Amino acid sequence: MELLDMNTDAAQHIAGAKWSFVTRRVRRGTVRKLDGDLSAVRAGDLVLAEVQCIGSHKRLQLSDGRYSALYPKDRIVLACGDRFAEDQFEGNAALSPDGCDLLAGGGVVGLMQSRNGKVKRPTRLSVIGRLADADGKVLNLDQFALSHHSGSRPERVIGVLGTGMNAGKTAAAAGLVNGFARFGDKVAAIKATGTGSFGDVHQYEAAGAARTFDFTDAGLASTFRQPVERLDALTRLLLSAASDCDVAIVELADGVSQVETAELLRRPDYRSLFDAFMLAAPGALASRGALSWLAEHDIVPIAQTGLMTQAPLAAREAETLGLPVLSREDLSDPATAGSLHALLSETQSGHAA
Repeated sequence: MELLDMNTDAAQHIAGAKWSFVTRRVRRGTVRKLDGDLSAVRAGDLVLAEVQCIGSHKRLQLSDGRYSALYPKDRIVLACGDRFAEDQFEGNAALSPDGCDLLAGGGVVGLMQSRNGKVKRPTRLSVIGRLADADGKVLNLDQFALSHHSGSRPERVIGVLGTGMNAGKTAAAAGLVNGFARFGDKVAAIKATGTGSFGDVHQYEAAGAARTFDFTDAGLASTFRQPVERLDALTRLLLSAASDCDVAIVELADGVSQVETAELLRRPDYRSLFDAFMLAAPGALASRGALSWLAEHDIVPIAQTGLMTQAPLAAREAETLGLPVLSREDLSDPATAGSLHALLSETQSGHAA
């Protein structure tokens, strides 16, 4: 597809386009022009693209929380971003006149760098242009981020870490949300790092979260390859936005050794944002490795959880590591929330002493 001249009127090109989840905060009235210059693209830039060949992602997560099947020639609004997904794609926040790739169903577009051999090649797109305002300035997600809040953070903040992708982090986070909500707390659920997707937010909401936020609310389509200082700042921003809540459950994507997650956890100032951590793992061996890494950085989770809890044998083996193993059902129990409140109060009193 031939690229448009810079500052082309957007109206006729964008009419009927499908807006992806990561664009949900964008004020559509600000879109007035299209910019066909792809050389200066940066992560977060809004992109209008056309579907050329359906691949791994056959549907798109829409900004209103629904799925939409994708068809050739569909026009979709996305955000450029990097992708880190061991079970899917590694991708760069870049665009090419020859085409680009749908890296994530939540609406992240870029160029595939590698893929898991179990998945098909990504859905292939052609770039129509980057979205721009009336002055021709290219629009970026960071222009629509939450503004600074005066509050600091909720009284309790619990982080949910994992040994890797698909370890059961989101299910554990949702269980914690439900347990604290049933206990009577006003609970916030936050996805601080990862790739834009509405699946996590929907699980938090279904569990009873009074506030749900993720990094897209802070202006990022993906946190991969973002400066760690920015990720630290966005976590503080989202916690401040949830400062009217009693408890915040904060999920960090991927495993503790993933580059951005690892760098964040190495920072004492970042760790100090949390009162406690839980570790999700598929089994005892993975948990042992992660616990060893965490201990090197002065982090001792209060419990283990995750996929291992679906197998009693795996859970019993993990218990030999010296930390309790809590299933999603355990985490959803208000009695567990009460015990955690007591534990954290005792810990805070000990620190004060």
